[in-house]
Amino acid sequence: MNFAFSDEQEELRRTIRRFLEDKSPSTEVRRLMETDQGYDEAVWKQMASELGLQGLHIPEEYGGQGYTFVELGIVLEEMGRALLPGPFLSSVCLAANAILIAGTDDQKKSLLPEIASGERIATLALAEPTGRWDASGIEATATEGSITGSKAFVVDGHIARTLIVAARAGNDVGLFVVDAEADGVKREPVPSMDPTRKLASIELTNAPAERLGDRGWDAIEATLDTISVCLAAEMTGGAGRCLDMAVDYAKNRVQFGRPIGQFQAIKHKCADMLLQVESAKTAAYYAMWAAAEGSDDLKTAAPIAKAACADAYNHCASENIQVHGGIGFTWEHDAQLYYKRAKSSELLFGDAVYHRDVLADRLGI
Repeated sequence: MNFAFSDEQEELRRTIRRFLEDKSPSTEVRRLMETDQGYDEAVWKQMASELGLQGLHIPEEYGGQGYTFVELGIVLEEMGRALLPGPFLSSVCLAANAILIAGTDDQKKSLLPEIASGERIATLALAEPTGRWDASGIEATATEGSITGSKAFVVDGHIARTLIVAARAGNDVGLFVVDAEADGVKREPVPSMDPTRKLASIELTNAPAERLGDRGWDAIEATLDTISVCLAAEMTGGAGRCLDMAVDYAKNRVQFGRPIGQFQAIKHKCADMLLQVESAKTAAYYAMWAAAEGSDDLKTAAPIAKAACADAYNHCASENIQVHGGIGFTWEHDAQLYYKRAKSSELLFGDAVYHRDVLADRLGI
């Protein structure tokens, strides 16, 4: 294992950061989060045509660039720093990974090229109104080419063209491809704590569906591990940005004749945030490597990364507000945007407690 990023990977990071500084400043994030769609179509197309981001980790035979989860994680870390609004997580990380893991070769050839080009926005519909992320929480049923049931907390479900739906088929739970605009599909945007990431609820009533491959819950579990890695990388970026905001403010905010960063209490807060960020990076980067290598370590690295990075992001987002004092609590300050993203990312696909339970089960504890 190489514990350092290559020169090419570091250049990728610099390129993505420059792009996002230009296309996703906080003013643009605030503008887009107030729209129904939640993203800028022109920027989405530019991400695909100029940078090839939507197809970064998709194999070349399916229209992608053939890079690994390490490169994908670098991109997601930078997107987390910028709070990029848009369906990248849903389409590239949720749906594409589900198709790569569970789909047949024909299904991959049919669906992935358009996801890689940005033409097809897709998402994963897993959880239901019970809010559970495990197999026992799936009550939607698939029979004779159709699905009936309810799905909740579907990321970008209101704009997706294709839904990858988890449903119970006989004694197992499988994944199914559903046309989001087909008869029997009803979608409703759902207000959430984090306006930078849009959620929807979906009602399926005998909606036409095609089985995605022939695997059961094991494919969904493997998909969830890749999702945990993606969210961990994104949360690491957000936590790092909170640290930078706090340190910059501590250097420039003067009280009692000197910068507040010279006071011991503020120093301790910033030092603790740095420790959290570096610990999160360790967990996220190892999980990215495990996913890229197809290592069995992913089964333990993924839940560790999701739990550790969620804790770190929540800590840093909260302390960032504390370092900023009164202004940090205001709507006008960007600190609250990161705090909301930290809380929503923690809960999405299971909170830290859930993932520690998953880890314990896998370790046989």
